[in-house]
Amino acid sequence: MTAENGAEVEKPRDAAEKTPWESELASFLTDLSNVQGETLQVLTRKRQCLVGVDTEGLAALAAQEQQVIDHLETCLQRRAQLLQKAEQEGLPSDSIESLTDAIPPGKRRKLGEQVKLVSGQTRLLRHHSLTNWVVVQRTLLHLSQMIEIIATGGKKRPTYSKDVPRDTGGALVDRVA
Repeated sequence: MTAENGAEVEKPRDAAEKTPWESELASFLTDLSNVQGETLQVLTRKRQCLVGVDTEGLAALAAQEQQVIDHLETCLQRRAQLLQKAEQEGLPSDSIESLTDAIPPGKRRKLGEQVKLVSGQTRLLRHHSLTNWVVVQRTLLHLSQMIEIIATGGKKRPTYSKDVPRDTGGALVDRVA
């Protein structure tokens, strides 16, 4: 292709011609889906340990959790590299979904399905994480109430009072009846 001044101008190439985006995105989405599966297993096991008050099981999960965190960080770095590369090639670089939409229609169908699957798994992981958070918060609330009962002997002190209560010790710890 030649410009008005006669100089050769490079014809813009299709996104798939510059970088094998289909295979790179498919590989990334497959890896991400696998890591999400591992994360789901860890979150499910963790919830079971929390509900069952299995402190040994929770401690045993620590190494597996760290491994999943490492895999997720690797996926995050890989995502950033893919989006940076897309930006350099003038492609949409705000998300994997928008980059996938830039792939020629004939090649993007399977990638679109993978993106939907990964997005669905992300929502599921959020629900599981929230469930675990609620279990932990309820446990902390329960423990805090037990500590308060032990500390006050089960008697609530008035919020506003000029009188100092006579019995300030905990009935379960130091009261001899």
